[in-house]
Amino acid sequence: MHNHPNCAAALAAGLAVICPTLLWAATKTATFNVTAQIIADCTITVSNLDFGNVPLLTATVSGQTNISVTCTNGSGYNVGLDAGNAAGSTITNRIMKSGANSLQYKLCSDSARTVNWGNTVGTDTVAGTGNSTAQTLPIYGLLPVQTTPPVGAYTSMVTATITF
Repeated sequence: MHNHPNCAAALAAGLAVICPTLLWAATKTATFNVTAQIIADCTITVSNLDFGNVPLLTATVSGQTNISVTCTNGSGYNVGLDAGNAAGSTITNRIMKSGANSLQYKLCSDSARTVNWGNTVGTDTVAGTGNSTAQTLPIYGLLPVQTTPPVGAYTSMVTATITF
């Protein structure tokens, strides 16, 4: 707030006057940047694969489930499947267990069930590029013809891993 110059002179001379007060507004500015860094990221979910009730394994039994992958737009990814947690299971010879009994199965990346799905990036994984929406990757399961094991509930827990 500043005083008017004529009022200042009158006050200096000792005169009693009513002087209006003038307001002068001053402004200053500053600028700032707004930034964000988009990073590569992915989510992965998998549904269980249930072959159902299997009587005799004199013919192959097929099953299918899906992996859902959502990755940042433009991010490359690879999805691998491990051998499962049943003792003695390997990527190329997967087994489910019921106690000491075993049941062989395959997990494949193609509907013909001929391409084994493993976990070595660049060799036997499934690759893709994210588009920021959910992408579905089918897992094709197969119980090959084999000696039918004893009655029981056979299980294995497989871990799907996404590398991006």
